[in-house]
Amino acid sequence: MRGWSVSRSDLVLPDGRVLPKECFAVSFARSGGAGGQHVNKTESKVDLRLDLECARAVLGDGDVARIRQTLASRLDAAGRLVAICSEHKSQFQNYRAAQERMADWIARALVRRKRRVRTKPTRGSQRRRLDAKKRRGDLKRQRQHRPDRD
Repeated sequence: MRGWSVSRSDLVLPDGRVLPKECFAVSFARSGGAGGQHVNKTESKVDLRLDLECARAVLGDGDVARIRQTLASRLDAAGRLVAICSEHKSQFQNYRAAQERMADWIARALVRRKRRVRTKPTRGSQRRRLDAKKRRGDLKRQRQHRPDRD
């Protein structure tokens, strides 16, 4: 592509860790959609790929394994995390959007869910549940038409 292209920069994650630009592969392509003649000449679509093996130095083994498991559907055949963006007419805006999208995915994948602690139902809640079942059964019994009661 002639003219300017996006300057690559490091990706800062919400937790403050920084993934170096060397871990990313960026390619550009012509984007579809509206735009007239301009869309046929410019490569504004951004394909951003993160090499997780390179990112292992920053993220650590556990986090990389967690990302691979959680974001398995977003990995390419080589095991790189892929973010493709073509929603803007500007290559720079698409690059920033792809970076933000990738940072968001990584942040969500690294959130550790709290394990639910199973608790025993209280005696009162058990009694209320059985009373409600009994009332419902009585109501249904009253609705039945029995020939022996006529």
